[in-house]
Amino acid sequence: MAGSPGAVAAVTVVLVFVVVLLGFAAWWLVQQRVMSKPWLEVGPDPVGGPEAAGLPTAKIALGVFLAVVGALFALFASAYFMRMEFPDWRPTPLPRILWVNTLLLALASVLLHCARAAEREGDRATVRLGLAAGGVATLGFLAGQLAAWRELAAGGLLLDDGPAISFFYLLTGLHGLHILGGLGALALVLPTAWDGAAARPRAVPGPGYAPGGGVGLSLELCATYWHFLLLVWVGLLALFTGWAAGVVALCRQILA
Repeated sequence: MAGSPGAVAAVTVVLVFVVVLLGFAAWWLVQQRVMSKPWLEVGPDPVGGPEAAGLPTAKIALGVFLAVVGALFALFASAYFMRMEFPDWRPTPLPRILWVNTLLLALASVLLHCARAAEREGDRATVRLGLAAGGVATLGFLAGQLAAWRELAAGGLLLDDGPAISFFYLLTGLHGLHILGGLGALALVLPTAWDGAAARPRAVPGPGYAPGGGVGLSLELCATYWHFLLLVWVGLLALFTGWAAGVVALCRQILA
C-alpha cells in the first residue's frame, strides 16, 4: 500500500505540516525580533535586566508543546486521508454552525492579540476588554461545537456510524480539549489583569522590554496559543470539507 493514493496523500500531509510549522516558527521568531542587532542598539538596559533580553523558558516550552500538538494533528490528518481510500467511506455532512464557530474563534484570536498590543501600551481598559471578550468568544466557539455535535446526533450520525463521522468527533473533540486547556491558562491571567498590575506604560523601548512583567508574557503566550489553535481549526475544516483533498491532489501532480 506504500504506493497507493492514500499513502501518497498521507506523506503530502506530513510535508505540508512541516512547511506550515516552519512558517509559524519563522513568524514567531520574527515576533521575538531575533534578527535585531543588539550591538547597534543604544540606550539603557532593557527593563528586567539580562534575563529580559533572553528568550524566556515559557516561550521555549510553548514552542515545543505546539510542535508536538501540531505533529499529533498532522498524524491524524494522514490517517484520515488513508482511511478515505476504503469503500465504506462516506463524507460527513457539516452543520452550518461550524462557519459561525470559525468566525468566533478567529474573533477570539484577534481580541487576544489586541489585548497583548494594549498591554504593551499600558492601556489597562483595552487589556481587560480584550481578555474578557476573547474568553466569551472562545466559550461561544465551544458552545457552537456542542451544538454541531447535537445536530449530527439528532440526524442519526453517532460516533459509531462510520469512519468519517468518527474522525469528525475525534478531531473536533481533541481540538476542543486544547481550547479548554487554553481557557484554563487564560483564567489564571484574568485576576491579575483586574488588580491593576497587568498593564503599565512603556518606560524603556527595545526588544528586551517586558511590559507588565509576567502578565505581559502570559498574554503573549495566550495570544500565540490562540493563533495556533485557529490555524489548526482551519486545517481541520479544510479536511472535513474536502478542500484539503484538492490541495493534496495538486501536490500529488506536482510531485509526479
